[in-house]
Amino acid sequence: MVIGESPMPHSVTLTKGVTVLKSWAMVVAQDPKKKKKKPHPIRDWLVYAAVRTLMIFLYLFDVETDLRFACFLGDLLWKFYKRGRLRALENLRASFPEQSEEWIQATGRRSFEQLVMLTIDVLVTPRLVRKDNWRQYARFTNAEYPKWMMKEGKGLIMVTAHYGNFELIGYMAGLFGFDVYSIARPLDNKYLNRFLYDVRQRHGLKLIDKKGAAELMPRIIEQGSVLGFIADQDAGRKGIFVDFFGRKASTYKSIGLLAITYNLPIVVGCTRRVGNRFFFDYVLSRIIFPQDWADKEDPLTWVSQAYTTAIEDFIRQDPTQYWWIHRRWKTRPKEERQAAEAATEVSQNGSGLALPLVTMAPASAPSQVVRTNR
Repeated sequence: MVIGESPMPHSVTLTKGVTVLKSWAMVVAQDPKKKKKKPHPIRDWLVYAAVRTLMIFLYLFDVETDLRFACFLGDLLWKFYKRGRLRALENLRASFPEQSEEWIQATGRRSFEQLVMLTIDVLVTPRLVRKDNWRQYARFTNAEYPKWMMKEGKGLIMVTAHYGNFELIGYMAGLFGFDVYSIARPLDNKYLNRFLYDVRQRHGLKLIDKKGAAELMPRIIEQGSVLGFIADQDAGRKGIFVDFFGRKASTYKSIGLLAITYNLPIVVGCTRRVGNRFFFDYVLSRIIFPQDWADKEDPLTWVSQAYTTAIEDFIRQDPTQYWWIHRRWKTRPKEERQAAEAATEVSQNGSGLALPLVTMAPASAPSQVVRTNR
């Protein structure tokens, strides 16, 4: 449907939506994939047993004690997981070039603590948070309008990032009976995956396997349900590149395609931890409405950039709660890859070719090196 024209008939819209989503599924399938890991059923079961045993010990103490222990484990992870630490530091330095090295180090360390604290959150949430006591653990800021939008049952996309306790958004929505579906990638450990899926779905949240999502999403949208996405994952070379912390980041097209095809509003928000407590603020960052992109020349790029910018805005309010460890900027745009390849070729051909290229640049221009997370 061309933005600004009269809506298509219901059946035509659905047919086009299915076509768009199938095309997206093909794009995802074409992305480079890691080699499939060999199954290790004994090791996987031992990991699962360790997690269940950990839960027994967690329940012996109050949640604040558990979270202090999580901070201790996060500090150990920061100290000994060198590859993850270096990746987080690289991402932080590139995203906050104006900050001191002391700030970068402190923010990176705290982000590792938050990562382990989230693990505790996921395990204890079903035991602690109920309809009659949820105010002890969460508060909602500017969330009244999105709540009514969800109750109308006209369809909605909710977007967040790997930030704070992102799992709590879906849990709370399911707890209060909202019709919410979340797209998820199964874990390699089938025992742990089955257990965590059960924990997350126990109170009404519905999970969709990412691999089969394209076939189900048209039907979910047509029934007026809410679709939830964690929208800060690298989409590979087939993604659309938008600005994120001053660098181009490959972003999946699916959210923008769904919103544009079905005229769905996009609600962007996060669940931010308060201190070291098991208490969270749900903060609404932005609502993007269909009329916002109706007159845009390239609505898909505009929508993708709009919600990515909204994500960046809430991350900047407290960067310690973001997953700086993950490879958000792994894939580089074609022009950056070509520039890097050309620089490498010149370097390998010897200094005789490199000298003229250097002297052609202005004296004040710094040399640029394209780096990717490894």
